[in-house]
Amino acid sequence: MPDFVATLLSAAAFCLALVALNALTRLLVQWQLAPHEMAPNGFLQYGGALALARVAYRRTPVRRLPH
Repeated sequence: MPDFVATLLSAAAFCLALVALNALTRLLVQWQLAPHEMAPNGFLQYGGALALARVAYRRTPVRRLPH
């Protein structure tokens, strides 16, 4: 069960981070603060979202069973 919760939280973190980073990228390109080559759904967005999902997966509390 804890693995399911950790996977669910990391998937949610990935999706939310991807949406937020895409919106931020679109705003930066629109405001001409970023180069046009920095397109939404690029390496920066997926890499950032994967990094955040990994952090969320590792930070999920683990319940230890008594021996």
